[in-house]
Amino acid sequence: MIEVLLSPLQYFLAVIAGVLVGFSLGLIGGGGSILAVPLLLYFVGLATIPPQYSSSPALAAEYTNFVDHIALGTTALAVGLNAYINSYMHFRRGNVKILEGVTFTIPGVAGATLGSYVSHITPGKSLLFFFGILMIGVALLMLRQRSADRIKAGSEGGLARLSLVKVIPTGLLVGFASGFFGIGGGFLIVPGLLFSTGLCMIKAVGTSLIAVGTFGITSATVYSMYGYVLPVISILYLVGGILGGYGGASIASRLPRGTLRKAFALIIIAVAIYIMVENYKGLFLLIH
Repeated sequence: MIEVLLSPLQYFLAVIAGVLVGFSLGLIGGGGSILAVPLLLYFVGLATIPPQYSSSPALAAEYTNFVDHIALGTTALAVGLNAYINSYMHFRRGNVKILEGVTFTIPGVAGATLGSYVSHITPGKSLLFFFGILMIGVALLMLRQRSADRIKAGSEGGLARLSLVKVIPTGLLVGFASGFFGIGGGFLIVPGLLFSTGLCMIKAVGTSLIAVGTFGITSATVYSMYGYVLPVISILYLVGGILGGYGGASIASRLPRGTLRKAFALIIIAVAIYIMVENYKGLFLLIH
């Protein structure tokens, strides 16, 4: 049985990691939570193999696979809780459409449950390699964010057109991706809501948090059944994220958002390449 023991320093670093995630979210308005997994593995140090496991290649591989899944499950819980807090703030501003959000979320819960199970039986290195690809995709979307801003400005007055034929399969697919990678998936959910419900951009962002929170909690629940969640780390991430979010939001108003977004996207790409290089063997694990 693999046991993960963290030092007081690592608990402190978990708070700092949460601050960095929250700060980036407050600074650029999205995409920052994608860094939660690599920060937990490589900054907090979960990926460092303890001496009791490093003496045996088999034990080392088992430990690595275990903590790779823990990183996904633990951050899923933190992202889910954070999304629920933010959804309340958006609700008070009138930016949350309950009917559309719940209708999108219900099939997504089934998808997130299935995705979490498939993630559980997938080798950790394979998960992280594809997670790196996902990070690059997020970064590219961030680089194209200016077109999304134009959509926001041009469609806020539109009436939502709820189509179950679109909502159900879209929610199911997005939920699966969220559960598989242990992420909230807001960068997927917002376009999904725009496509399937006809919501304007600002309301799609606010409404998406219902799904982000629920998918995160659903994924974390499934991960926890296999021992892949460290609740204390999730809470520390959440506390750090709230603190960092306020700091990032206050600075964002004084700096050019477009430049910040581009710089951050390049950082995400660099981290993604590092993750893929570290876990490239995961691709071969699936092939064989």
